[in-house]
Amino acid sequence: MFGGTFDPLHIGHLRSALEVAEFMALDELRLIPSARPPHRSAPQVSASDRLAMVELAVAGLSPLCVDDRELKRDKPSYSIDTLESLRAELGADDQLFLLLGWDAFCGLPSWHRWTELLEHCHILVLQRPDADSDAPEALRNLLAARSVNDPLSLSGPGGQISFVWQTPLAVSATQIRALLADGKSIRFLVPDAVLAYIHAHGLYRAVN
Repeated sequence: MFGGTFDPLHIGHLRSALEVAEFMALDELRLIPSARPPHRSAPQVSASDRLAMVELAVAGLSPLCVDDRELKRDKPSYSIDTLESLRAELGADDQLFLLLGWDAFCGLPSWHRWTELLEHCHILVLQRPDADSDAPEALRNLLAARSVNDPLSLSGPGGQISFVWQTPLAVSATQIRALLADGKSIRFLVPDAVLAYIHAHGLYRAVN
């Protein structure tokens, strides 16, 4: 599972997801748009718009797919709740992976019931070669006890942490929203279908 506000989804999200799916030979990689992210400000556009953009972006792009369960909940989008619901649908021995960027991983100690996450999944940290910060002290013991050098050697349904190196793509949703607000082009930063949707629905325009 790869969660996020996807406000909007961009090529960095998709490239990360596709690289991991291919490297790990995943049967399925679910992009899960969050409804009410507890650790950041509310998304700029509606849940239905964000969901539609993700659906357009991954159409026909197996094994990537969309899971809208967090948008159906009337409460903040806690990853532990999503993992518990996914785990209940899987076989006891099925591997489940939570994909996190380095910054999100470093923020884990502030997450709701974060110490329970590994009871349901493995964590794959998307690490870029240009990332040079250290993990916070609160995570060092966890990393020492649970980290595995080779992601392909992760065993069992969950419980371990590994790092997957990513191609650096300096693209962010914040940057894309700023460009759109300034009336500038975002072509080649998002899939063409997402670009068409944004223009058709007048999303992210500056409010005068």
